[in-house]
Amino acid sequence: MLEIKNLTGKIENKVVLNNFNLTINDGEVHVIMGPNGVGKSTLTKIIMGDFNYEVVEGNIIYNGTNILKLKTDERARLGIFLAMQNPLEIDGVTNADFLRTALSSKNQKNVNLYEFIKKIDTAKQELMMPDEMVHRSVNKGFSGGEKKKNEILQMKILEPTFIMLDEIDSGVDVDALKIVGNNINMYRKKYPNASFLIITHYTHLLKYVKPDFVHVVKEGKIVKTGDYKLAKEIETNGFNFEKVVIEAFDGSEVSE
Repeated sequence: MLEIKNLTGKIENKVVLNNFNLTINDGEVHVIMGPNGVGKSTLTKIIMGDFNYEVVEGNIIYNGTNILKLKTDERARLGIFLAMQNPLEIDGVTNADFLRTALSSKNQKNVNLYEFIKKIDTAKQELMMPDEMVHRSVNKGFSGGEKKKNEILQMKILEPTFIMLDEIDSGVDVDALKIVGNNINMYRKKYPNASFLIITHYTHLLKYVKPDFVHVVKEGKIVKTGDYKLAKEIETNGFNFEKVVIEAFDGSEVSE
């Protein structure tokens, strides 16, 4: 589905991604872990086409198409979705109006109002969101957990095929985290070919959404890849990257 080849990206003349490579196949869940400032969120923003970031070299191939020359809205119409770490507030625009407009833009035609109401009602019930939330301004006055639920609501309505979740588990209490995790799994069951790239510092969400691959990033590139056990090892040992990098190159496991 997505192939990142030798990607180097920078912002304000600072290189953040350095010869980054990653391949994600249909239906896979990949997790990116690492401390702040190593390029995790930068990766999602470059994939999404944030104009603040400059791609120095490399390619991003999505379903056979090099997307680097495409605008953000064009990438979104192809089925690429980003749930942001700090979702924006849009005062004066309701969730319902925002989602209906976005869905119409994606489908390139007006959305049937009755079908849309049915769809959003089902989604908010599955997310255990109060009815009034869809009629409030986007994220205005929402708690951290409500904002993250709202990102998942957008995913469920827009039905993308490649989903990036940037710290979707931050600022979320235990109950909300379980709801978010369960809804991601529901989505995967409904759309088995959909792929996920999850950015996180912790294993909380991964207890519900089991990853196929866990990648450790340092200095803008992947230095170690494993499965869920690697995430647990990081949770136990912390981001001791001197140790992780050495073990990434000698092929041994991280010791507890």
